[in-house]
Amino acid sequence: MNKWLALSGLYIVQGLPHGFFGQAMPALMRNQGMDLTIIGLLSLLALPWALKFIWAPWLDRISLRQQEFRRSWILTMNYSAVAVLVVIASQPLDLWTGQAMAVFVGLLLMLNTLMATQDIATDAMAVENLPPEQRGIGNGIQVAGYRVGMILAGGALVSLYPLLGWQNSLLLLALLMLLGSLPLWWFKPQPHVVDRQPLWPLWLGFFRLKYAAFWLLFLLVYKFGDAFGTPMIRPMLSDAGVTLEQMGLILGTVGFLAGLLGALGGGWLVGKLGRQSALLGFLLLEALALLSYLGLQPAAGQAPDWLHIYLAVIVEHIAGGMATAALFTVMMDRCREHCAAADYALQSCVVIIAGMLAGALSGFSAKTLGYDGHFMLSAILCVAAMSAVWALVQRGLLPSRKALV
Repeated sequence: MNKWLALSGLYIVQGLPHGFFGQAMPALMRNQGMDLTIIGLLSLLALPWALKFIWAPWLDRISLRQQEFRRSWILTMNYSAVAVLVVIASQPLDLWTGQAMAVFVGLLLMLNTLMATQDIATDAMAVENLPPEQRGIGNGIQVAGYRVGMILAGGALVSLYPLLGWQNSLLLLALLMLLGSLPLWWFKPQPHVVDRQPLWPLWLGFFRLKYAAFWLLFLLVYKFGDAFGTPMIRPMLSDAGVTLEQMGLILGTVGFLAGLLGALGGGWLVGKLGRQSALLGFLLLEALALLSYLGLQPAAGQAPDWLHIYLAVIVEHIAGGMATAALFTVMMDRCREHCAAADYALQSCVVIIAGMLAGALSGFSAKTLGYDGHFMLSAILCVAAMSAVWALVQRGLLPSRKALV
């Protein structure tokens, strides 16, 4: 039980800063009169999450406290992030967005780097402490926990912002991050054994694993269709006449709960169905879910079809949560002994970069093909990705249900 509580708390903690700074900061900065171009460029502060594979190998080699490899990194990074939040809370927002803007950007970049490093160590701890038959539910908890953190900070905390103000909101965020790390004190991870081979040749050994090229292709394409399709949901709903308040209810509340259910259910089903069936089935479900957005644009003068909208959002969020949990599970399976931090971080960065590329292309697709054409293309990309999964199945890289029991 201590293991599950520790992992749940840590994954919730990871979603907290992203939820607050990703959801609240653009609106708060706009209220301060900041230019939209600068607000958009601040999204680049998330780059440490896409580049964490660069320093991840060091977490397999260096311990900040003797015999406490994973826990020493997690707690140090978490408490350092809390300290950064306290520093940010010490000054008013108008100072940070004015004469101290450069310092503010540096602090936010530091915060993202600390949390990305915490994520490296947490994922490595999960790989080393979850046997294959538990990794499905473990990754369901990972995806669900991150979503809970985002909704706590990006939903509940943001809604309380007018009452709490800048300083108290950040201090409450810091307190939540402290509380989320407490269960780790009661869980002692399995000891990490260091491989003393030269660091970078050891790291590059991931690319020499059997069928490495097929595996990297799989990581690039598995979530590409979903990441390509979903960025255009909000613009489409807006064009369909859905207000910001209604969108917050549909996507922020209903969509969140559906995604939570999908992550937990998907993680459980991975263990029941096996890696092969889960990956293929969830991809097909994602394709069907994206097709459910077809025809949502009402004719001129007509009101939005609320039943259609709610059903599409629910199905798409459930499918997305299930597919993500399945993908993260097989990424754990692919990690080598003694190199969990480096291998998992590398794989997750490949997925993140592929998602960033897909999102960047989505607007061109929707503008050229229209919303219906865009979602049809997204569904086709999901179906096409099934061939990459099947290539792994044929090469024996994905175990069936029978192999897990």
